[in-house]
Amino acid sequence: MAPRRTPLGERFRYWFDSTLARGAPALVGWLALLCLAVVVPASAVVVWTDPQAPASLAGRLTQVWRLTGETLRLGGATGAPLRVVLSVLLALVALLYVSTLVGLITTALTERLIALRRGRSTVLERGHAVVLGWSEQVFTVVGELVAANANRRGAAVALLADRDKTVMEEALNTKTRPGGRTRLICRSGPPTDPAVLALTNPAEAGVVLVLPHDEPDADAQVVKTLLALRAALPDRDAGPPVVAALRDDRYRLAASLAAGPSGIVLESDTVTAALIVQAARRPGLSLVHRELLDFAGDEFYLTTEPSLVGRPFGDALLSYTTSSVVGLMRGHVPLLSPPPHTPIGPDDLLVVISRDDDTVRLDDCSHLVEKAAMASEQPPPERPERVLLLGWNRRASLVIDQLRRCARPGSAVDVIAENGEVTPQEVDDADREAGAGLTLTLRRGDVTCPETLRGLELAAYDSVIVLGRDPAPGHPSDEPDMRTLVTLLLLRRLERAAGRELPVVTELIDDRNRALAPISPGADVIISGKLIGLLMAQISQNRHLAAVFEELFSAEGSGVHLRPATDYVLPEHETPFATVVAAARLRGECAIGYRSHDDASSGPGYGVRINPTKTERRRWGARDEVVVVGRD
Repeated sequence: MAPRRTPLGERFRYWFDSTLARGAPALVGWLALLCLAVVVPASAVVVWTDPQAPASLAGRLTQVWRLTGETLRLGGATGAPLRVVLSVLLALVALLYVSTLVGLITTALTERLIALRRGRSTVLERGHAVVLGWSEQVFTVVGELVAANANRRGAAVALLADRDKTVMEEALNTKTRPGGRTRLICRSGPPTDPAVLALTNPAEAGVVLVLPHDEPDADAQVVKTLLALRAALPDRDAGPPVVAALRDDRYRLAASLAAGPSGIVLESDTVTAALIVQAARRPGLSLVHRELLDFAGDEFYLTTEPSLVGRPFGDALLSYTTSSVVGLMRGHVPLLSPPPHTPIGPDDLLVVISRDDDTVRLDDCSHLVEKAAMASEQPPPERPERVLLLGWNRRASLVIDQLRRCARPGSAVDVIAENGEVTPQEVDDADREAGAGLTLTLRRGDVTCPETLRGLELAAYDSVIVLGRDPAPGHPSDEPDMRTLVTLLLLRRLERAAGRELPVVTELIDDRNRALAPISPGADVIISGKLIGLLMAQISQNRHLAAVFEELFSAEGSGVHLRPATDYVLPEHETPFATVVAAARLRGECAIGYRSHDDASSGPGYGVRINPTKTERRRWGARDEVVVVGRD
């Protein structure tokens, strides 16, 4: 068979590509030929069409050469050959000098712009917040810091993460609220490198927040980042306050040692498990936590009031019209909802909830109490609870432990999980955590399969907890949410078949999936990363609040509860909120708000009202609830 003859066009293209592959000299040669191929004919046309052009051929060729030389900056001199050659040489030297100078300037500017784009310059701000690391929590933390600094001039947040600076800036601008007066500064590089970490000027920072990423070695990276922070500080004992988050309790001691005496280390999984259990036992409580933790509404503050020193704590509850007192800070120990007769010491700080620190103003409102509207009957004893736990992840054993700590005698937890999700060792650990006061039953099955859930008697459960699977390394972070959304769809179908809507607590990874969840608008949804981000932002503004939140979220401490309004005031009676506060004081509790049943189906608070004024009057319905701080 005769070989195929290569077309002339293909051979020319191959030869042309081969010459270009030889590098810059070939490119310069082709460029020169291309320019001459265009300039020489064009110059000839210009000369031949010029009425004043020389008549002789030599004169016209000389004119063509002069026009070509001027166009290509080759001198264009005429006369003796040596003179022509030297003019071309001088023109080439000038061209080489100018092009080299332009190239050097362009390269220097490009390198500088690239360095600025990479975020390699040192931050010169003072009193700024430094955020180290990148995860889904970063948007919540940065957004809350911006909100907290809304009235502060010159505020800045410096973010350091091992990502491209431009990518981080675009993501922050897309997912967080506008910066307002707060300047957002992004720096690119590994936070575990002390030399790179020094770019954020941590020695002059007001606070440093260390975020864990979503990889399996997240806790180890947090500890390493804290060590790098110590190495980057000129005085390791006088650094800024540090707030860090971990997942595993095993790393807490190491992280606390690395963070120093002024550091606060949070266990994100423990806090998330506590919030899940509290919401499962008191539907709607996650909405209260969200209102208390973000800077958009009322927050916790510590204040002093000399005129209340020596008086019983119960008097302070009705001493503020626009603020809600919830406890005392005695030294570094919070006393939330202490007995009303507890005297207020001279060094005690009042723990209050208020719109801002300047709205905590003394204003006695005890005269507003209407004792005739206060309920006199004691609420009935609470019965045992039965909880259905669907799915399993690393927080499941912590959830069971939290349920055990607050379980009433006779309570039970039924767990449905796949074989691959829970190991026999985890089952044994969960059994030990459940203890004798809580019955634990494990059933194998896929919670996304209709056959698994079809045989459930939903009417026998008081609440349902849906846990997402832990993200696998290298997989999208919203993959566990996909399984959770499918489980919620099946639950909704079972609820309709049973004719009963169960309180469902859903754990999601991505806050954007909240809108996709087939649940009621005011249902309890726990976004673990978002809640921890809110908590870190709050503590970053006042590190003494860490002990307050630890007490609130502890199963044994004084927590936040939703109780029927009829336990405090007579139903369908119109009375000011001061009456509710006085009734809660008789029970050793601090009333801080309410949830209206009439507004529970509409946003944005879904009926939750935190820190209403004591003068606010309303008719208390039989299905309304009061938000109190006290023991279970």
